[in-house]
Amino acid sequence: MDVTDARAALRERHAREIAVRVFAVVSSKWGLRLLEEIAAGTGRFRALHRALAPISHRILTHTLRDLERHGLIARHDHRTANPRVDYTVTEAGAHLLTTVHGMCDWSRGYLDTLLDAPAHRAADEGRG
Repeated sequence: MDVTDARAALRERHAREIAVRVFAVVSSKWGLRLLEEIAAGTGRFRALHRALAPISHRILTHTLRDLERHGLIARHDHRTANPRVDYTVTEAGAHLLTTVHGMCDWSRGYLDTLLDAPAHRAADEGRG
């Protein structure tokens, strides 16, 4: 394996590791909901807290930091006399939302097949 192939393999491994970490944040209980709420225009902490009730302040703060740390949202501190912080979705976050919405389209297209899958039948029987 030459140097170029080794670098390409390393980049691929890093890309997969990052994707796994990002999907873990987005698939958390509040991650995707929070990302979508910010994308819809709600960018202030208190407004997000109200929109996502019953999320706790601690979990909201933790999830915002995770989304920011992974480059999906940006935090804007206006440094005014009254503390004001806004959040916006980054280009990477917007692209991820497009991908997630594509997955939702896929699941709608294959809903009957997915519902007939053994995992879903077993889950429905357990609820019965």
